[in-house]
Amino acid sequence: MNPEPGFRPPPLPQNQQAQQGRRVLIALTVVGAFLIIAGILFIKYFKKGEQPQPSPPPSGDELQVHVLNVGQGDSILVIAPGGKSVLVDAGAPGSGKVVIDAMKRYGVNQIDLMVATHAHADHIGGADEVMRRTKVTTVLDSKISISTKNYEDFLSAIERTGAKYVPASPGQKFDLGGNATLTVLAPIQPFFTSDQLRSGANEPNANSIVTRLDYGDFSMLLTGDAEAETEDRLMKTGANIKARILKVGHHGSRYASSEKFLRQGGFEAAVISNGAENRYGHPNQTALDRLRQLGTKLYRTDLQGEITIIARGSGYEIKTERAESGDLWAGRTPPRNDAADEGDSSRSSRPSRRTGSGR
Repeated sequence: MNPEPGFRPPPLPQNQQAQQGRRVLIALTVVGAFLIIAGILFIKYFKKGEQPQPSPPPSGDELQVHVLNVGQGDSILVIAPGGKSVLVDAGAPGSGKVVIDAMKRYGVNQIDLMVATHAHADHIGGADEVMRRTKVTTVLDSKISISTKNYEDFLSAIERTGAKYVPASPGQKFDLGGNATLTVLAPIQPFFTSDQLRSGANEPNANSIVTRLDYGDFSMLLTGDAEAETEDRLMKTGANIKARILKVGHHGSRYASSEKFLRQGGFEAAVISNGAENRYGHPNQTALDRLRQLGTKLYRTDLQGEITIIARGSGYEIKTERAESGDLWAGRTPPRNDAADEGDSSRSSRPSRRTGSGR
């Protein structure tokens, strides 16, 4: 039956009106809550899939870099978050014990990758002893060889232990586990020859293996004994040299760490590995002045002992074995003449290039 014109239903009693209002309010609340939950689920499962974000490294996992105090030489022990270990150089003859002691101290049972930046004795002299006393899985070599007993002992150790020999090539990337990587930047072929280098420079130094270590927002450039010519070629070829920390090339030589290279790298801190009272005048005052002018924080093994860098994927800290025993910004003077500043124990040996990938 249709209502008559002008008909209006009688008003509900007040208690019924209140009950109906509450039911409407509850219904609206339920619908609103459902829409909010649905929106959250949509963002979580759909929008995130469209815009994936990189996962940060696991909390508490550390990358450790130990610049060992081997005197006038280089040896750097890297312990990755996943437990893999890298040894960049092994110091001079007799330094193998320093490396082995450090491995014991930090709970390292073997070396997964040994990087021999170049064939000079102050970088590979301790390698034979290291390989006699612990397992080394892979050896990365620059392929610029010299006729010295130290280098022959190094090659014999590789042959004797069955370690895998790998020639270095730009672009090689080693997965260290836990999102840490080591990338080879140099040597860049064609290899430098003596006629391309300044007077006093040498081919093994200029063709050093240069690597970049990355973990989260941390990065470190490891340069061996790279010369200014090496740095210039890296910049010209567009290599990624920008890093937070620099292992200064050639122990702080005046002929490395050019101002242009330092500016492009934007390094926050620099580490120099050298021996107290060394006969080469390392580090040179000119190189130190360039670092200081750019506001770079400086660390030196000759004055502070072993230098340890701890990175946790976000930020880093640097610790030293002891407080500095002298002025970090004061260079050393070679006891003889200026030529001694760039001397190497094996510079008189004629370099050659190893062919093939075998040992």
